[in-house]
Amino acid sequence: MDSEAGTNNADKAASGKTRYRRVLLKISGEALMGDRDYGLDPDTVNRVAKEVRAVVDLGVEVCLVIGGGNIFRGIAAQAAGMDRVTGDNMGMLATVINALAVQSALEQAGVPTRVQSAIPMSSVSEPFIRRRAIRHMEKGRVVIFAAGTGNPFFTTDTAAALRASEMNCDALLKGTKVDGVYTADPVTNPSATRYDSLTYMAVLSNDLRVMDASAISLARENKIPILVFSIHTPGAFAEVMTGKGRATVICGED
Repeated sequence: MDSEAGTNNADKAASGKTRYRRVLLKISGEALMGDRDYGLDPDTVNRVAKEVRAVVDLGVEVCLVIGGGNIFRGIAAQAAGMDRVTGDNMGMLATVINALAVQSALEQAGVPTRVQSAIPMSSVSEPFIRRRAIRHMEKGRVVIFAAGTGNPFFTTDTAAALRASEMNCDALLKGTKVDGVYTADPVTNPSATRYDSLTYMAVLSNDLRVMDASAISLARENKIPILVFSIHTPGAFAEVMTGKGRATVICGED
């Protein structure tokens, strides 16, 4: 059954319906909170799963990296006096919780899914194995990469850029609260203007904080465009994939 799904996905992608054949979606842990102050909101998790399913149904191979800030932040723990390495390890475990929650929602939506963790947890997930992850996506399965890079001092943004590079993704998508990159926070500054496109160097030199500098640099080195869009807008993920959605594209000079 999975083999047939993979063949169907390849046929759909080849039909030219979408801009990209394989993508990585990075969403923050906060995106799963809904209106809560912390933790997971089941309705929000299910809605995100439906957004991913809509893109899978277009024939796109999808993998995900999910943050853990809705549960624990290593940097915040360090500010409170905790050892940074310990705090980051706890934050990586938080991303595994989010990955399992999204896996459950995706499978309830009828999407075959695998979780691969950078920290070995054989009872709840597969270890990260690059070739296995690629094969899963070729068969139409969504792969969720958990536990960041498996190392402290690296954010899940960097993990997203790393996995997108390893998976030979055509694009890295960053799902945020707003529909692109702005000159300032549009929520607090109504006069902020939106960028339709940016270069990697413009993001770095202007310190726009779309993703951390190491993630932007890694995407630049591997020529992976970054598309920033609103994960909270219904249907936005699929619309961006078909070239109709509203997003800021970050790429090279060309």
